[in-house]
Amino acid sequence: MLKFPHLKDAARKIRLNCLKMQHIAYQGHLGGAFSVTEILVALYYCGIINISPKNFNDPKRDRIIFSKGHACLSLYAVLADKGFFPKAELERYGQNGTFLGGHPDHLIPGVEVSSGSLGHGLGIGAGMAIAAKLNDQKYLTYVILGDGECTEGSIWEAIAFAVVQNLNNLIAIVDNNQIAATSKTQKFVGSSLLENKWKSFGWDTLSIDGNNISEIINALKKSKMHSTSKKPLAIIANTIKGKGVFFMEGDPKWHHGVANDTQYEQARKELSK
Repeated sequence: MLKFPHLKDAARKIRLNCLKMQHIAYQGHLGGAFSVTEILVALYYCGIINISPKNFNDPKRDRIIFSKGHACLSLYAVLADKGFFPKAELERYGQNGTFLGGHPDHLIPGVEVSSGSLGHGLGIGAGMAIAAKLNDQKYLTYVILGDGECTEGSIWEAIAFAVVQNLNNLIAIVDNNQIAATSKTQKFVGSSLLENKWKSFGWDTLSIDGNNISEIINALKKSKMHSTSKKPLAIIANTIKGKGVFFMEGDPKWHHGVANDTQYEQARKELSK
């Protein structure tokens, strides 16, 4: 299997920036930001997806919708690192006068749509995918969802709609960290595999290790060649909430928990290795 040490190091640095941002502002959702980090790094750093600060207003660009907006710490860190806005803005996150709030806003450079009110992103993505077909454009639309978010009825309406419309240019990436705001998602959605649910609605599905850069990149390459199918594609990215910091991993309290000074220093040292 191909290895991408530079991208693995990029993911570590993104997590470190997330930790620092939360510590300065004393707010933010670290658990989900950490679980989705490799997904964002693969999307923005590996050159497969056609999106950059230079082409962000180009109608031919690919679209990335960050539907699980509460995990925006990692999105902001990636966008700043890729040059969508100055890195210095990260230190102003969550403070008066900043444009980096607790949920992404479409006025932030690099952000397609305002998000964070869960359940809306896939419907918006379906609309963008239809627009591409109507305008004879070849761009793809990627929607990053949380597994807890997939309990929203509006998500399943969009899932059904995308199949009927043959939206093979729509790709859902589910950050399946198996923990919602307060507990394991299995406690309120049951034990059925998420990929089986999407497949039963008529989507093509891939199940991958969502914290493994090479597996994500392979899935993204497949998404670029997916036009041979008439179905939309769901990539179920199995991740670990709080990934990268031992005492945060798999613990529901780090959905929106804020590290105290001791925890911050412990996490900083672990991420700095």
